Amino acid sequence: MPSLRPLGAHMSVSGGFITAVKQAVTVGADAVQIFTKSQLRWEAPPITEADAAAFRAAVKEAGLRFVCAHDSYLINLASGDSAARAKSVASLTHELRRADRLGCACLVLHPGSPKTESREVGVERVAAGVREVLKATPECACKLALENTAGQGSTLGTTFAELARMIELAGAPARLGVCLDTCHAFAAGHELRTPKAVAELAREFDRLIGLARLLVMHLNDSKKPFGSNLDRHEHIGQGSLGEDAFRCVLREPALKGIPGILETPKDDDDPELTEDRNALALLRKLEA
Repeated sequence: MPSLRPLGAHMSVSGGFITAVKQAVTVGADAVQIFTKSQLRWEAPPITEADAAAFRAAVKEAGLRFVCAHDSYLINLASGDSAARAKSVASLTHELRRADRLGCACLVLHPGSPKTESREVGVERVAAGVREVLKATPECACKLALENTAGQGSTLGTTFAELARMIELAGAPARLGVCLDTCHAFAAGHELRTPKAVAELAREFDRLIGLARLLVMHLNDSKKPFGSNLDRHEHIGQGSLGEDAFRCVLREPALKGIPGILETPKDDDDPELTEDRNALALLRKLEA
């Protein structure tokens, strides 16, 4: 049964990028998210044109309607260490080109942390870094999507106002948008368990950022309670958000058609990815 929006999951590229497409097909997805390189290493082997073409062809053949990538966890545009920040800008530029070569619609980015420095200083650094990356990649159609965060430690992007400030300081470029993570939003104090609450969230997002900049949603339940500021993903309907929250999110008119990606735990002993398959079937049922 086709979904009203593209729905899929983050999939492994171990063994090659086409692995992710095969896994998406296995679970009945029509969207997928990948890492274009190891998320815990700076270095990466180049993507050959043959590999990129094969991936794009596999995506087309599988009927995937949306493909995005996630940046590596080492990148921190808000860092006060000039060398680390320069390395982050260079790495993000490289990853954006990789994602573009694979035909990804966007590259999801964690804003980062200024550690002990002020949040405003960190926000300014993120905006400047984003501006540098986009300026260096005019040939790319792939967009950057700043992801909202749970508010753990000194991480930036907990509020829509903070994300809006980054976009404003970056000059509001057309290739800059947002990824909305349900677990992170809930942990940061955004209620999602009633239609009224989700409608209010959508209105706040539109007022501060603009719904046209909402590129993708990460659909994750939360192991931790409302307002915990802890980023702990749980299977859909098995956490503190529960099925009702996802019914509200998926049926909110303002969020209609926005692609949804699961980032929930995987069972390494289940090559059929049954949990992802079941979760996607549940999401489609809740959306209908």
